[in-house]
Amino acid sequence: MRACFTFPSLMMLEGMPRFLPILIYPVLLIALPLLGIWLKGEPLAPYLDFPPHPRPLQPKPFSWWVFSAIALFVYACVAPFVARVVRARRTLVVEPPEAARFPFWGWLALILLILAWLLAWSRFAWFRPLQVHTFTPLWIAYIVIVNALSMQRTGHCMLLDRTRFFFLLFPLSALFWWGFEFLNRFAGNWYYAGISELGPLDYFLQASLPFSTVLPAVLGTAEWLAAYPRISAGLDRFWRIEVDFSLQHGWLALLLGSLGLIGIAMYPAALYPLLWLAPLCIISGLQKITGIEPLLFTTLASGDWRRVWIMVLAGLICGLFWEMWNSRSLAHWEYSVSYVQRFKLFAMPVLGYAGYIPFGVVCAAFADCLVTKRAAGA
Repeated sequence: MRACFTFPSLMMLEGMPRFLPILIYPVLLIALPLLGIWLKGEPLAPYLDFPPHPRPLQPKPFSWWVFSAIALFVYACVAPFVARVVRARRTLVVEPPEAARFPFWGWLALILLILAWLLAWSRFAWFRPLQVHTFTPLWIAYIVIVNALSMQRTGHCMLLDRTRFFFLLFPLSALFWWGFEFLNRFAGNWYYAGISELGPLDYFLQASLPFSTVLPAVLGTAEWLAAYPRISAGLDRFWRIEVDFSLQHGWLALLLGSLGLIGIAMYPAALYPLLWLAPLCIISGLQKITGIEPLLFTTLASGDWRRVWIMVLAGLICGLFWEMWNSRSLAHWEYSVSYVQRFKLFAMPVLGYAGYIPFGVVCAAFADCLVTKRAAGA
């Protein structure tokens, strides 16, 4: 009798919750890099300390070869989309929306943002005990403002139209970003400064609050950008990806993402860019394997790249605000990126912003686990 390997059927997963990928993803995110450390023959204990001890890590020396190669790769990926949008905007006719008032709660959020920004970048003695906690109010205000902008533009926004989804994004976001914090223990790309020593519970609670704003900020920004057709003009009829994302492809994506996480731990100086790419493979693979159709890629077969492009822009916009507000805050992060640690915009090396390109897409894929339906036959 000849043995053969077959991929598990979706029917085996029938009855599983649609958010099963959210439950499996953190397990893989923790186990796979630790496997890489074990394969290197290094002790696991330093990677399991909590809270982590902030320390500056010495990056590999700057390399013009690596800098140029990454810059050319990013240009090759982004330039065709920019060119397509610029050409399509010339002939695109868009009817202006009906004028609407900026909602009053948006003005309240704007006042909160100005106050939080002032307090974040100042050093008032009377505010010293709360100085390290200014990041969360800044981003809460930002999130409400982008929802208000969407409301003004379209009469709809996530905050009011999908309230349950909106508030579920906050705890999901904390889980989401804790995963990247764990991966950074192996990649060593950033570390925190201006933070006093805290116990495990205090550190978890105080860090989870700002972490919880990541997904609402990125998805809220994307919703606002999507209200402007000119931003993604022409991308509804662009490159067609004629690949049926089958169950086998789901397992392949999961395998590639898993190898990427193992590789980050084994060769961090060379493979740290996979910190932003491997999670996307794992999430998409898990969605397909558990019977959920990955919404982010279903439109690519018809050449519709609008959502992907909008998520890229949303990631970059939020990235600029993250880095700007971080640059003069008391509690802040600093970077240690091998081979490209030069030409900084705020604290971030300029090529580091390339990480925000896939990051916006990863945010969308992760949040889709809350809303996607099971694939046909699942």
